[in-house]
Amino acid sequence: MKSKQLKAFSYLRVSGRSQIKGDGFTRQAETIYTYAQANRIEVVDQFRDEGVSGTTELSDRDGLAALLDRIDSNGVRHVLVERADRIARDLMVGEVIISQFRQLGVHVIEAASGNDLTADDGDPTKVLIRQILGAVAQFEKSVIVLKLRAARQRVKRNIGRCEGRRPYGELPGEKETMELMISLRRKPRSGRRRSYEDIAQVLNSQERFARGGKPWKAGTIRRIILRGVRA
Repeated sequence: MKSKQLKAFSYLRVSGRSQIKGDGFTRQAETIYTYAQANRIEVVDQFRDEGVSGTTELSDRDGLAALLDRIDSNGVRHVLVERADRIARDLMVGEVIISQFRQLGVHVIEAASGNDLTADDGDPTKVLIRQILGAVAQFEKSVIVLKLRAARQRVKRNIGRCEGRRPYGELPGEKETMELMISLRRKPRSGRRRSYEDIAQVLNSQERFARGGKPWKAGTIRRIILRGVRA
């Protein structure tokens, strides 16, 4: 019984404009094709960057970005490159890009050697880079959290509130109902003060319902009135 044929994408890159018309792409494609044929791999699509330096990060590589986007919506989880330097010549840039594939569960294979570039080979330098990248990512996350907290505090100082469920009376159409609650609760010159239950019955009979169209309950009305919120 024959094993199922593996599917993969290929990625090609040349850095110099002069190499675009040269044999750079042809050589890379032939190396990848030879490896794919020998290992029963079907290359279903090809992505390439023309005249892009090996020190250029992911954000400036249209071909590589398109490849990652395709992977997001496709079951293919193998990428073939001629050599590791087609991903990047700069070690830091290379580790950043490889980490993107690793997070997606994608294997990047070097066709010239058969090495899996996404495998954890224990190289101390690469391990250090991954640790640095992780520390930087954690730092950036902490900075974002602090900035959001500062923004919330600034808004709260300016307008008094910036998050969470808005108190009853602040949404459109609620002010009039809230004022009616307070008015009904005031003690008349003669007679007794209305109970919260009485107020709930009055509002419900007038179809002035709470949020979500729910009938009023005495406890909810009590909290609104005692909070003393003013729109």
